[in-house]
Amino acid sequence: MVSRSLRAEPELVRSAFNDILGGSAASVLTITFGLSYSLLIFTGPLAPYLGYGIAATFISSAILAAVVAAGSSFPFAIAAPENSTAAMTGILASSLVEHILAGNASAPVLAPTLMTLGLSAIVTGIVLCGFGVTRMGRAIRYVPYPVVGGFLGATACLIILGAIRVITGYRLQWATLDRFANILTLSELAAACAMALALYLTWHRSRTRVGLPAMLVGGVIIAHIVFQLAGFTVAGAQASGWTFQPPPDVSFLLPWSAANIAQYPWHALPDLLGNLVAVIFVAASSTLFNTAGIEVAAHREANLERELNVAGFANILSGAFGGYPGCISVSRTILNFNSGGTGRLSGLTVAAVSALMLAVAPVLLGYMPKFVLGGLLLYLGADQLHKWTIESWRRLTRTEYVSLLAIIVIILQWGFVAGVLIGVVIGCATFALSAARVETIKYSFDGAEYRSSLDRSRDDQEVLTAHGGKIRGLNLQSYLFFGSANGLYQHVKTLLADHPECRYLVFDFKLVTGIDSSAAYSFAQIKRRAHDLGVKLVLVHMSAMVETVLRSSEFISDEVNVAPDLDHALERCENEIIAQHQGLEHEEANLRDWFTQILGSEDDAEELIRHCQRLEVEAGDIIARVGDDADSMLFIVDGRIGIMMADEEGHFTRLRSLGRYTTIGEMGLVAHAPRSATIQAETSSVLYVLNRQQFEAIKAEHPELSYKLLTYFVSVLAERLSFNSRTIAVLRR
Repeated sequence: MVSRSLRAEPELVRSAFNDILGGSAASVLTITFGLSYSLLIFTGPLAPYLGYGIAATFISSAILAAVVAAGSSFPFAIAAPENSTAAMTGILASSLVEHILAGNASAPVLAPTLMTLGLSAIVTGIVLCGFGVTRMGRAIRYVPYPVVGGFLGATACLIILGAIRVITGYRLQWATLDRFANILTLSELAAACAMALALYLTWHRSRTRVGLPAMLVGGVIIAHIVFQLAGFTVAGAQASGWTFQPPPDVSFLLPWSAANIAQYPWHALPDLLGNLVAVIFVAASSTLFNTAGIEVAAHREANLERELNVAGFANILSGAFGGYPGCISVSRTILNFNSGGTGRLSGLTVAAVSALMLAVAPVLLGYMPKFVLGGLLLYLGADQLHKWTIESWRRLTRTEYVSLLAIIVIILQWGFVAGVLIGVVIGCATFALSAARVETIKYSFDGAEYRSSLDRSRDDQEVLTAHGGKIRGLNLQSYLFFGSANGLYQHVKTLLADHPECRYLVFDFKLVTGIDSSAAYSFAQIKRRAHDLGVKLVLVHMSAMVETVLRSSEFISDEVNVAPDLDHALERCENEIIAQHQGLEHEEANLRDWFTQILGSEDDAEELIRHCQRLEVEAGDIIARVGDDADSMLFIVDGRIGIMMADEEGHFTRLRSLGRYTTIGEMGLVAHAPRSATIQAETSSVLYVLNRQQFEAIKAEHPELSYKLLTYFVSVLAERLSFNSRTIAVLRR
């Protein structure tokens, strides 16, 4: 036991030393970033209160680092204000100050600003905890990528603009361009750009563990060496604008007094709501994206809900003490991890150093060249802008990339709320267009090539081989909505036009993930088209959700068959085709016998059948009207046909009724005379129609057959004349 404990002690000491070393390396970044963020937020009208800004920054850094170190699922995690959250916080503070000074130029701005920063952190923390408790944090990953990219790309632009203001003291606007013509201002900008370029050429490409802290410290040292060679003292460098004027003291102010609350400009909150939402969005998305980045870099899995809860509590505590929002940092966490830090002591080290900066920061800032912090901000902004505007070119489609750039422009011009809302609309429209291009039909088939599993006789198989094309099937896939369903309707229209023999259209929904109510309209169009063409619809493999949507739209009715699976649906359609074909064979046999009796030759009967067209009519259907051109005659195979005459009031009176194996319209066909009466089906009937063109073809090609037909017509007329004569004789009695 003693030896094991002795071996464990050096290991604990080594681990603690590595944690402190890694935390110290991360502290260099936290100090440098913290000073730059303070200058980014407390600029312009807030510049005189920079000491309060530094205090708020390092209070935030200390609380965030300590809480996240104690509770994160990554023991080596480092948290602090990030460049994106600081940029959004600066915009929020700037908007508040503008509202206050627009109403009263002498109104106090410090307490309302600190209260706004604290409120933003508290509200952000509550939202993050809400996401963590309800497990809704993953929902932010459903925000379209171009929206996220546009949002963060616009944030990068604002960081660059803020960096220019930190370096020069001026906003980059059309009205202030003349101020940038100053040699000193241009020199400061050039030095900052050189610093940003040096960071890019060294640390950005190498990503060594201590590269960034070394570059920042080295930049400060080199700057002061150059100042000495140029004859500048520290005070001279401050007076000439090359370094910052140190604040007289770091002043801590807890803003939650009754007087400050009473004097707060609550009327400005509605106008600040958009920027507040932007702060929350950036903090939430940064927490999620940074956590994912650390997972990849450290090869460890995080508990996302735990990270959201811990970050939420840290922000609430930060806001309560007058700090502003922040989150877990990728750069500082990975720097700590690569430096050997693996335990929670690393984050506590960063927290302790941040707390120490409350006393040291004023002195340190007086030695800090503007171009070092400004160059750091330029590098951070340019690096993020490059990621979202240049690297995204390879990952996005052209449409998505253009929408990303449009969102950046919209945000810079009209604000984050307008940019996000319009971006979501663009994203949804882009998704709808992309999804509409996805083929909704995985494959199609007909009944001749794909059949049910039922074993059938050879005769039935021959029937299905010859007539299986009457069955057409479509295997559907993906989510059906207004765009994709309309494409399905257009496909069905083309299919039915190209295959007029189709009588059964089978839809297989097995691979359909869902359907919306707008898609039901397209199915209603399919139903109308199928009804007009006499095509039966069959639906199989419908989920409960799909069936509910189609039933609620009244698409599913008695005209639409529903089957549990494709095999049973095909069996039902095949049975009907076989039954119909057997009925047609019997019908054609009877017709052949009738025609053989009329013509005296089976060959002539076959020839006449080939020239006739089969026609089915329902009871009440008008086949021809009085006065129409008599361009055809009818052979009645089954049913009953009435010869009708209308009176002056439009009521029909039946003159004669014709049953099976009778004909009508022969004289009109021969004499080319108009119809003398209306022909109407009294019951469902089957007719074979011989039109004028086919009759002329028979006369030209088969004169003997035409002679027999004419002989038959004469015999029919003679029989009818005889019947009429007997009727007249009876009526004269």
